[in-house]
Amino acid sequence: MSDAAVPAVPPTPPVPLAALLAREDLGLRQIAGPTDSGTVIHGAHTSELSDPHPYLLGGELLLTAGVHIPKATADVHIPEATAGADASEPTAGAPTPEAAESGAYFDAYVSRIVSAGGAALGFGLAPVHDTVPTALVAACDSHGLPLVEVPPRTTFSGVARAVWQLMARARLAELRRVTEAQQSLAAAASRPDPVRAVLRRLARRVEGRAALYGPEGTELAAFGHAPGEAITQALAALTAVVHPVATRGAGNCATSHNAPAAAPSQQPPELSPRTLTPTPTSATDTVAGTHLTAHALGSPPRFALAVATPHRDPGTHTITSVAAVLLSLLTGEERQSGTGAARVSALVRLLLGAAPQDVAPLLGGAEAWLVVHARPTDDTSSPDPLMAGALGAALGSALVDTHGDVVRVLVPADREVTAQPGWTCGVSAPAGPQAWPSADAQAARALARARATRTALVRHGSRTALADLVPEEDATAHARTLLAPLAGSPALAETLRTWLSLHGSWDRTAVALAVHRNTVRQRVGRCAALLGADLDDPDVRMELWFALRQE
Repeated sequence: MSDAAVPAVPPTPPVPLAALLAREDLGLRQIAGPTDSGTVIHGAHTSELSDPHPYLLGGELLLTAGVHIPKATADVHIPEATAGADASEPTAGAPTPEAAESGAYFDAYVSRIVSAGGAALGFGLAPVHDTVPTALVAACDSHGLPLVEVPPRTTFSGVARAVWQLMARARLAELRRVTEAQQSLAAAASRPDPVRAVLRRLARRVEGRAALYGPEGTELAAFGHAPGEAITQALAALTAVVHPVATRGAGNCATSHNAPAAAPSQQPPELSPRTLTPTPTSATDTVAGTHLTAHALGSPPRFALAVATPHRDPGTHTITSVAAVLLSLLTGEERQSGTGAARVSALVRLLLGAAPQDVAPLLGGAEAWLVVHARPTDDTSSPDPLMAGALGAALGSALVDTHGDVVRVLVPADREVTAQPGWTCGVSAPAGPQAWPSADAQAARALARARATRTALVRHGSRTALADLVPEEDATAHARTLLAPLAGSPALAETLRTWLSLHGSWDRTAVALAVHRNTVRQRVGRCAALLGADLDDPDVRMELWFALRQE
């Protein structure tokens, strides 16, 4: 049956026919049609019309007492209250009384129910018929329509009430499932590496596969059941509908929820994104019984979420949509108009030699900024762009740089920087653009101290107290003179600075610098020899500390 011929069913949770048959108080019994557990019903409807087709929405359990069935025998009693119910002439395609004895009446009757999308037929044994007509049983078997015998003690209103009770329970279960999934996804978004955590949780909740595609159309991360080659290709192609710039030229036969979707194979590869107006924000497809969905993330879309599930139902759609919103927040940039262009302009000006203070207004207009250095707490892997982008989003800034094992974020000073789950962070003192290099060094030292002390976040101290009493030029000149023997050995100076900041702890310094403790001892001993200083003397340590802070 084509998609156009598939009847629409109400957007309510269906009820398995098996669950209705299991109700002992009803005493229902299936006597014809498929007995598999896949039959579901979306409601119950009673009709004594010989052709109920025009009055069915699809998915119903149609209940009838057989009043409309013509009988050749004289012992059939049709109550006066219902005798005139079907007095009108049958509609086109309806069975005729003359065809009853040959069985054609029942065949036409059942075929009309099936074409209308009826899920099952319930036949009441009272007050018209004592048994279900044999020809009706044969017709239901022939057309694959489940036939249920309704005993005399069970009223049709009782059957309908039971259906709605089961539907209410199913609706409650669906709401509970969606609510629990929303809470689970929100919790995942607050975990370390939130993008992958959300994808992993989504795949588990929909019992399928969730994949994230990047700006270049490549799969960045995926979790869940490994699909076959056909489904993998279909997932990649489906993202072309919602993200044509990233996946231009891929083939697809998807349909969109939000805009008419054309198969990308019908679009020339050189087609400009500007001609794809409006671009759909979500699209669906079905391949080998697996339901596929793609969501665009961001506006304009920079990423795309593709999900493959064995089921397509309102609950799964809601859960996937919630995950798409969370991932849009975790991977997106600030939405102000012109922000991206302003940042590109700032970068170009810096490359052409402009002073940082001249381009700072293009980055948001803040007068003072914080530099944040961060590393994953577990130290098991280097941060990637997904992790870095999520950290920047949590700190409220899209100015993020990943360099080796460290993520650096430039944050306006009016935003509070707090500890982030899964990260160890060092934060500089507020600094204007001309002091960003110094703030970067402060953040690096704060991060080293945080890792050495196993603290989630360390801020660079802003109090200078005694240093304020000495003019900066004099202090700088004194520091250069005092530390001149170490000028050609940055590693020695950094080791001495870290060792002094950690109160002479060999182990903590080794952790902060990622070297062996014996290396720390050798370097500190070399510093003492070059400086000709007794590093066990507190006065010497204090003077060296002040000098090192002036660098």
